[in-house]
Amino acid sequence: MSEEKRRLVRRPAAGKIAGVCAGIAEYLDTDVTLVRLAWVVLSIVPGAFFGGLIAYLAAWIIMPEGPGIPVTTTTGHRLTRSVVDRKIAGVCGGIAEYLHVDATAIRVAWVVLSIVPGCIVMGVIAYLVAWFIMPEPTTATTHAVPTAA
Repeated sequence: MSEEKRRLVRRPAAGKIAGVCAGIAEYLDTDVTLVRLAWVVLSIVPGAFFGGLIAYLAAWIIMPEGPGIPVTTTTGHRLTRSVVDRKIAGVCGGIAEYLHVDATAIRVAWVVLSIVPGCIVMGVIAYLVAWFIMPEPTTATTHAVPTAA
């Protein structure tokens, strides 16, 4: 019995820059926005910024370009900014909706993680980058607005 082995490849057609995160997301069978957000957050840890850039460039060089059309996940569960629970841009609300937790907990965690290592500027930069890479939900995936009884 011959089973085809999954390969980690870049997906430039589905990517923002070189398709590295899109390829990793396909390999892990997860949402590409989640992979991008994780890469950005891990790359802005104090002292790791250049490491994140170098790691991305290395992955770009090492990972072969995938043939054909990228495989899409069938889960339909996407990480998007919230249109319902937003204070600034809906980033924390969107993460909370994706994880099925309270948005206040995500906001508090974001602030604490930004302040504790002394990298408030990096926390703000991470938020702005997340704002850029997290798409608005389409009308088909827009979450219903809770109504007051």
